[in-house]
Amino acid sequence: MPVILDWIEKESPDILCMQETKVQDDEFPKDTFEKKGYHCTYKGQKSYNGVAIISREVPSRAEFGLGDDDEAEKPRIATAFFNDIVVVNTYIPQGRDPGSEQFIYKIAWFDRLLKYFENNFTPDTQVVWVGDFNVAPQPIDVYDPVKLLGSVGYHPREHEALSNVMNWGFTDVYRIHKPEEKEFTFWDYRIPNSVKRGLGWRLDHICATRSLAEKSVSAWIDKAPRLAERPSDHTFIVAEFNF
Repeated sequence: MPVILDWIEKESPDILCMQETKVQDDEFPKDTFEKKGYHCTYKGQKSYNGVAIISREVPSRAEFGLGDDDEAEKPRIATAFFNDIVVVNTYIPQGRDPGSEQFIYKIAWFDRLLKYFENNFTPDTQVVWVGDFNVAPQPIDVYDPVKLLGSVGYHPREHEALSNVMNWGFTDVYRIHKPEEKEFTFWDYRIPNSVKRGLGWRLDHICATRSLAEKSVSAWIDKAPRLAERPSDHTFIVAEFNF
């Protein structure tokens, strides 16, 4: 929370999406965010998963899950509607190891997500899809694309699954503005001095349908919070839109 609150104070975002909150709904710190002028939309559970969208504007409505009545998935996806803009915040399964049941579940989750978009929106809808995708899409998105190819998070089956969703109508907003930047959003705690050594992954993304992507004016990754005291192993990825 101190890292998040410091960042909010500095950047004053209109909308901030969080993943893997790991907190039950009755323990979510909504009062703290409300005192900062934010409305909170969230769904969580004890110890695992959890998504939250905090926003200056109160959404006209919000929903959780993939639209298939799977209660277990509701703490992984939150959708908030703001006038003619839809914000979809996802915490996609990590997948553990290629070949494991968890990995197969991850690939299937992307398929279910694609159906969610197909059933609820069109590529002409102004949708921004964000979150921890647990996939680095391109060689430039990992510190060693040769060594890591085939690892969970940088596996051909994951690339195909992510591409299927992207091809529905999404653009990687970060890459519009930073087409050749080798920057990361995640550094593994288990690797000593991973941030200073540049041993990271770009697993967190902001994607938008074309009509919304065309309104983007900048995008960046703020690495400084990852160097703060007791940080998350992920940091903030940001996009700015001009309406």
